[in-house]
Amino acid sequence: MTDVNRAPNPNMGPPLDIEDFTDMIGFANASAALEFLLTVKSGIRNTAMSLTECATPEVRTEVRNQLRQALDMHEKLSQLMINKGWLHPYNPGEQFQLDLKSAQMTARLAQMPLFKDRIKVLETFDTPQKPN
Repeated sequence: MTDVNRAPNPNMGPPLDIEDFTDMIGFANASAALEFLLTVKSGIRNTAMSLTECATPEVRTEVRNQLRQALDMHEKLSQLMINKGWLHPYNPGEQFQLDLKSAQMTARLAQMPLFKDRIKVLETFDTPQKPN
C-alpha cells in the first residue's frame, strides 16, 4: 500500500505496475521445473558414463538401478511439464514461442527498477589497478 503523503524516493523510479507480475508465479514454476529437468538430464548422462567405470558387478548393478530411477524421474517430470504446457517436445514451433515468451519476461524483469537505490554490485569489489 502506498502512502500518498510520503515523498517518493527518487532512486526507486516510477511505481511498478501489477500487470508486470501477473504471470510471475507460472513463470517461476516453469523455470524451476525446467532447471530440475536439466539437472535430471545431466545426472542421467553422468550416471550412464559412470557405468563404464564400475569395477565390480555389484557396483554396476547399483549404478544401473540409479540410472533407471533417474530415467523414471525424467519421464515423470517431462510428462508433468507437458501437461502443464511448460514443455512442447513434439512441437518445435510451440516450444520456440514459449522460449521466446520466457526470454521476453526475463528481459522485462531485468529492466525493472527494483533496486535502483542500491550500490552497483561491481563497485563493491576490490579490483586491481592497471599499472601506469
